[in-house]
Amino acid sequence: MTDILTALYFGNILKFDPRNPKAEKRDRLILSAGHLCPAYYAVLANLGVFNEAFLGSLRDIGSSLQGHPYLDIASFVETSSGSLGQGLSVGAGMALGMLLKDEKEKVVVISSDGEQDEGSHWEAVMFAHQQKLRNLYLVIDQNGMQIGGRTEDVLDTEPLAEKYRSFGWEVFQCEGHDFRILLGCFSNFSDKRKGPCAVICPTTRGKGVSFMENSEKYHACTLTEDEYKRAMEELE
Repeated sequence: MTDILTALYFGNILKFDPRNPKAEKRDRLILSAGHLCPAYYAVLANLGVFNEAFLGSLRDIGSSLQGHPYLDIASFVETSSGSLGQGLSVGAGMALGMLLKDEKEKVVVISSDGEQDEGSHWEAVMFAHQQKLRNLYLVIDQNGMQIGGRTEDVLDTEPLAEKYRSFGWEVFQCEGHDFRILLGCFSNFSDKRKGPCAVICPTTRGKGVSFMENSEKYHACTLTEDEYKRAMEELE
């Protein structure tokens, strides 16, 4: 997910001013899969939204960097998350409101494999097509895994691209760790569209750290000191 967020924010895909995260004329990014927020916070810190030293307060009581984005204490986020499968509904509502006000900005919703299991998510998919939300973009981090195990074993959602197309969405698929391909795909984010757009990005969980890649153990696991050192050595 770090690569996808880096491409969106540093590749000039999103209209976003780190000095004024809530500027009126801004693109909205909604982290529907809220547990991905450590990568999100790290990117925002690198952009200068807040000091990088503050990243050490992740999940501390009272910190604005909670385990899911929490709007009440983190003014730089667009909405709170927690219960998965709801972010696309929020994004669709925002997108519709912006179209009604003739605003040109876009809404980008970040989703995950597990969220494709949720009925509320697919209600929003239908709503977005019905309302012709041409300013709504869904980016799916498809690593083939979720908290209950591998997606194909928990609830197989393939063929996912064909499902979205059957619901009237335009669909792109691109490698989630290749910046050239990601930026080329995200360049399709244009107000010339006729309806909502989904970008399915196959990724590798724990990419770049050999003992973490595609491991179910590290879905929500605190590294030991030794694991942390090994991971940092590989990433460097």
